[in-house]
Amino acid sequence: MGKSTPLKVALLGCGVVGSQVARLLIQQADDLRARVGRPLQLVGIAVRDLSKPRPGIDPGLLTDDAAGLAGRADVDLVIELLGGIEPARSLILAAIEAGAAVVTANKALLATEGGTIFAAAEAAGVDVYYEAAVAGAIPIVRPLRESLVGDEITAVLGIVNGTTNFILDRMHTEGSDFASALAEAQELGYAEADPTADVGGYDAAAKASILASLAFHSRVGLSDVDFEGIDAVTSADIDAAQEMGCVVKLLARCALSADGSIAVGVHPTMVPLTHPLASIPGAYNAIMVESRNAGRLMFMGPGAGGQPTASAVLGDVVTAARNRVRGTRGPAESTYSGRAITPAGAVASRYYASLSVNDEPGVLAAVASAFATQSVSLQAVRQESLGERARLGVVTHLARQEQVVAAVAELDRMPEVTPGISLMRVEGA
Repeated sequence: MGKSTPLKVALLGCGVVGSQVARLLIQQADDLRARVGRPLQLVGIAVRDLSKPRPGIDPGLLTDDAAGLAGRADVDLVIELLGGIEPARSLILAAIEAGAAVVTANKALLATEGGTIFAAAEAAGVDVYYEAAVAGAIPIVRPLRESLVGDEITAVLGIVNGTTNFILDRMHTEGSDFASALAEAQELGYAEADPTADVGGYDAAAKASILASLAFHSRVGLSDVDFEGIDAVTSADIDAAQEMGCVVKLLARCALSADGSIAVGVHPTMVPLTHPLASIPGAYNAIMVESRNAGRLMFMGPGAGGQPTASAVLGDVVTAARNRVRGTRGPAESTYSGRAITPAGAVASRYYASLSVNDEPGVLAAVASAFATQSVSLQAVRQESLGERARLGVVTHLARQEQVVAAVAELDRMPEVTPGISLMRVEGA
């Protein structure tokens, strides 16, 4: 093919991100041609509703036949921005079968069906790129997939969901309760009308599975991630964190355990103010990578939004197109390590437990004994008198989740303790 022969690009989805990608492909055509070495020609955009107004988009490009567009034999590159599992999965597989490279931002699909997609791409000899699937504009997939491939990564820790970070930030800085902060996030467009995927931790868990797969060269699925959301975080939890010199963040943590297995989870966590992730504001994302040789690396930036995510998508488009022009391929899925997943109960952390008890002699000793029975060592105990009741805040040393859960279950059976003990992880400084 000559340098003037265009590479044909199909776009699946024209929502907030898709419309920005289409606009950039058209407006930056000359720059993209110079970077790729051949023109990029947008030949079709698959949408669900042809009647919906799309300012700045040529109606002649629109089609409601997504399968026909994805499976076109003359298309070189398919960009999937539909989200969800189906029809995205089937459309991507059809594009791969037709010989097209694929760029996607679909974290849910990769977390559940990544193995199927990568195997199909390997068999067909085509690329799959997905930088925008993890943290919007932040370049983290490529560093893990390529830049740090000569190092041994020991841990990846980060704030990977902008909606939850915005809500928790508002609860800390403005004193908002969860419901009010969520409503503000929805008004500003940071949260969907149905925010379950974000506040329930599902979105962050999908991203954690992708990060763990890349960092540890093993296939980690969504079902391997132990996760919880922030919908149970209360103003009392925020106040307790502040008293301890901490803020609450929804942290994704992927780390090598002592036995070489992978511990991967997403949990609301008290983070000391001295920690680099404590100061990440609003809807921003930030990811820390720890490795044997490079040490600690930090990546921060906008984690969502049309323009930041479109920037990451276009970066992948240019890379995949360059490979196409040169007749080469990017790195395939790396699963050579085949590491096991650390059982959730065996993962160690520090914990903060908040409980209401009778304010009478012997109760504090009984609480300490419940933890000691499970071999959980206490680092600090705070007590606030509330008349005939007292509020205890207990901070543990490192302990396995199963030990702490068993201790809390024992406390729940004590008549001196009010049911409903609040439990939260505490990150190291």
